[in-house]
Amino acid sequence: MMANLFSTFDPSTNFNTSLNWLSIFLGLIIIPPMFWLFPSRLNFMWIKIFSLLHNEFKNLIKMKNYKGSTLLFISLFSLIMFNNSLGLFPYIFTCTSHINLTFTLSLPLWLTFMMFGWMKNTTHMFAHLVPQGAPSILLPFLVLIETTSNIIRPGTLAIRLTANMIAGHLLITLLSNSGSFLNLYILNILIIVQILLFTLESAVAMIQSYVFSILATLYSSEIN
Repeated sequence: MMANLFSTFDPSTNFNTSLNWLSIFLGLIIIPPMFWLFPSRLNFMWIKIFSLLHNEFKNLIKMKNYKGSTLLFISLFSLIMFNNSLGLFPYIFTCTSHINLTFTLSLPLWLTFMMFGWMKNTTHMFAHLVPQGAPSILLPFLVLIETTSNIIRPGTLAIRLTANMIAGHLLITLLSNSGSFLNLYILNILIIVQILLFTLESAVAMIQSYVFSILATLYSSEIN
């Protein structure tokens, strides 16, 4: 039994350092060799995924001359999905379960979009704060609401990803800790439930990376 349920998300190690954060860079070891080897099913799968994401992001950006902007969001999707999937393996630190990483990803993106939008499309950014056809008496409240919702966007992006990763991992940890106190019949049921939860977490790992990159793309499209 763990002394603390949340110790599974503790980045510290026995050397009192944060070596577990190095799991972020495991993708630099595993993914690049794929592009130097002979084409395989894994290569074709990634190319197909990238093509679908490119078409999806291109439609959301709403720019005729996007100049490879989709590569940024495809890279973001790949990084988050890779780290989400790594966290499902035993003894591998789940980086995306910490708001330190998710907020570091969302805040620079949001700041960049805001700076570009207010510098290049100031009139459009002001117009975006006021919905069309709104009564004049409600305009101050609508501007306040739109401004607040815009400011909290990086936080909602970060918390959504972090909360989903923590919730699934905590549920799996809670069920696995109770296995030693169950009889054989209940233990078999627990194993089946754990397999189903693991399958669900695998789907959540992909869905949350897709949601994060899609929302980032939508935020970028609002400044055009």
